[in-house]
Amino acid sequence: MKSTQGILSPRLKAQLVNYGRLMRIDKPIGTWLLLWPTLWALWLAGEGHPDQGLFVVFVLGVFIMRSAGCVLNDYADRKIDPYVERTRSRPIASGAVLPAEALTLFVALGLIAVGLATMLNRPAQLLAVVGAVLTIIYPFIKRFVSVPQFILGAAFGWAVPMAFAAQTGGTPQLAWLVFGTALIWAVIYDTFYAMVDREDDRKLGVKSTALLFGDMDLFVIAGLQLVMLVALILIGLRAELGLWYYFSVLVAACLMAYHQWLARNRDRPGCFAAFLNNHWIGLAVFIGIVLNYTFAPAAS
Repeated sequence: MKSTQGILSPRLKAQLVNYGRLMRIDKPIGTWLLLWPTLWALWLAGEGHPDQGLFVVFVLGVFIMRSAGCVLNDYADRKIDPYVERTRSRPIASGAVLPAEALTLFVALGLIAVGLATMLNRPAQLLAVVGAVLTIIYPFIKRFVSVPQFILGAAFGWAVPMAFAAQTGGTPQLAWLVFGTALIWAVIYDTFYAMVDREDDRKLGVKSTALLFGDMDLFVIAGLQLVMLVALILIGLRAELGLWYYFSVLVAACLMAYHQWLARNRDRPGCFAAFLNNHWIGLAVFIGIVLNYTFAPAAS
């Protein structure tokens, strides 16, 4: 028995590591990109004082839903990933995890997400159903439409109206303005990401905004960055935020210019660096929101 345990234990540990890789636990960038708009929404909806319980539920929900989305994405791409340089070592593509195991893991994560959703109010629960649908359809949509990044943006930003609904019981105009900003931001950073795989995607027939925009990619991204900055300013006006917030928007603008510089040659390392660096935009805006409410003048 001791010998059997000695043989099985390392195998079990290795498989748990593979499951973790399938969930992208070793690559938290996606979690950060999903988390920042969620935190923007929680702080704005709570006017600087979000409900502590909701904070825990949404942070856990971000991690679980991002993990579930990654698992389903790799399952959907199991016949594509072996032929893409960046993805051929993923657990399913390399044979380390079987497709049936991935589906089982996805269902398990989905059940955890359902459990978290039961802790929310009815409006947020109804929105959670839409969020689940977006999460499920995104991995398959890139076979049919040329702008899958917009679907990803909707999926990544859907926690925003959910957070407003959970905190306030409704989804005011501010909620949809923040959602739209998060959607545009996702299109920006995921287009940088798609530029890394552009040649592989072209050969395999996978659609993306990087292929759609072609040689105009950086110009279109710059236009989207400008739209996002305008949207961030409108958020500040609608929420009556102060100088701390607008300084964070200025920092975001400087970061956007830096990302353009990183991707200027359209090479894989530069585009991937621009994608990874987008996380700092979300952090900068969140810090601006927090500082605004921390140092806002007291009401007379």
